[in-house]
Amino acid sequence: MKPATPAILLVTSDHRDEVVDEVNSRYARDYDVVVAGGLGEAVAAASSMQSRDVPVALIAVERSLPDAQGLVTIDCLHALIPTAKRLLLTAWEDWATAKEEIQQAQTTGRLDVSLVIPRGARDEEFHTAITESLSDWGWTTGGPVVDVVRIVSDQETSELNAMRDFLDRMGVPTRVYPSASPAAKEVLARAVSAGRPTDLPLVAAFDHDPISRPSIGKLGRVMFGDPDALGEDYVADLAVVGAGPAGLAAAVYGASEGLATVVLDSEAIGGQAGTSSMIRNYLGFPRGISGMRLAQRARFQASRFGARFFAARPVTSVVPGVDGAPHLIQLEGFTIRARTIVIASGVSYRRLGVPAIEDLVGLGVNYGAAMSAARDCAGTDVFVVGGGNSAGQAAIHLSRFARSVSILIRRDSLTETMSDYLIREIEGNSRIVVRPQTEVVDGGGGTRLEWLKLKGVGGEITKVHAGGLFLLLGAKPCVDWIPDTVALDERGFVRTGRDVPQDQWGGDVPPEALATTVPGVFAAGDVRSGSMKRVASASGEGAAVVPLVHTYLDESAPVPVVVPSA
Repeated sequence: MKPATPAILLVTSDHRDEVVDEVNSRYARDYDVVVAGGLGEAVAAASSMQSRDVPVALIAVERSLPDAQGLVTIDCLHALIPTAKRLLLTAWEDWATAKEEIQQAQTTGRLDVSLVIPRGARDEEFHTAITESLSDWGWTTGGPVVDVVRIVSDQETSELNAMRDFLDRMGVPTRVYPSASPAAKEVLARAVSAGRPTDLPLVAAFDHDPISRPSIGKLGRVMFGDPDALGEDYVADLAVVGAGPAGLAAAVYGASEGLATVVLDSEAIGGQAGTSSMIRNYLGFPRGISGMRLAQRARFQASRFGARFFAARPVTSVVPGVDGAPHLIQLEGFTIRARTIVIASGVSYRRLGVPAIEDLVGLGVNYGAAMSAARDCAGTDVFVVGGGNSAGQAAIHLSRFARSVSILIRRDSLTETMSDYLIREIEGNSRIVVRPQTEVVDGGGGTRLEWLKLKGVGGEITKVHAGGLFLLLGAKPCVDWIPDTVALDERGFVRTGRDVPQDQWGGDVPPEALATTVPGVFAAGDVRSGSMKRVASASGEGAAVVPLVHTYLDESAPVPVVVPSA
């Protein structure tokens, strides 16, 4: 059966004609535009759409209505349809008196976007905000209409969920089809015709023959090719290991300044930041931006300047160059030579260490935000372990789908570890509860997670139903691959600049601010000792390291020999 066309619900009264005309003119082809004159009509319309399984992508509500205030109307509709994006429309003449109320609503998470009602043609700022909201809804909730990758599978497995998570983080529109569907039969026929195995999951990606049960590394190679495409004689001016915000910034600035730049990541491009559902405190994005979108834009930007990316290709080791020779970066089955290296491999989440939980990773248990798993939590009780910003962002996003979200922390509160804007939004969300001094000690289920045991204050253990567990536990630096000659601090983070012990300086002065103990090897972002552990600071370090790379390359370049004329 063809899925229902998604709807845009407009609740408007005084400016009904202007609002309806503006929205219809741009969106009526792809969305059913439903109009209500007040709270009562809107609730009836929303309930009707729910009963008919019509997805509501966006709710736009005029600030003043005959039977209720706009914010109250949004609150009521959000309780019915928590996955819809929420817009408040304010007349220009009312903006001055309304802005404080609107700011407070945005701070507590009651609104996604506030807009002024257009007063003329081609109000592109208005439409940019709506388009971005619809795009975010389509990616996180509605699912892709046109897919780039098709996966044939008849059951949920950890293997399937790992593929979905990787492709979602890469921003690749993906759909899963049961084997009996017409689309799946087409994929299976292609595999048979090409003489390929047809074991499920079966993946049809781009113009490649279908691949049976591919690893994440194989999917990465399908998307970006193999490093051997660089050629045997290739020597990178700059090799960036890790493609989170720091690595992406280094790639953009390095490639834009003419450096032959290659970027390697063991997982999806974007790092941990790439899993964030919405980053609201990143400079220049007042409406926020998802981690995937931020990483995708940075990747496209760096690629435009000539940077080469290889995803799901972990670095196994590095052999530092001697006397100006290139460093050797070892991958599985390939070696890349590079004149300089930026260590931007970031951090990974600590494991919980409960065997029963580890057995269910990918089957309701997720390390990291795993945005692709959020839709699977609809109507269930889910649990987020961790007190940092990533945990807060995950909890807010999950509350759009889950019946309830519990944040479990060992501390007494979130104030020491989470940004204030997230704490306020969590406090204003009736679906989220914070459970201090609580930890997960056991869990289980049949084919996926069904229950957890929680240890609370005083050692009391409680068994709870659980539709999902998201573990965002602290962080440990990803440094297993770096050479022993790179100095680390007591927690394993990379020392740079004045943090390098004096007995490891290369002379009478410490290394440059982002330089390590190995000449030509630098570090930026979360992996670096003393870093701020924020997206903006990581991006700044990634940009700041490029001038140091240039200086090193200039100083280490061979001096041309001048032969005197006869």
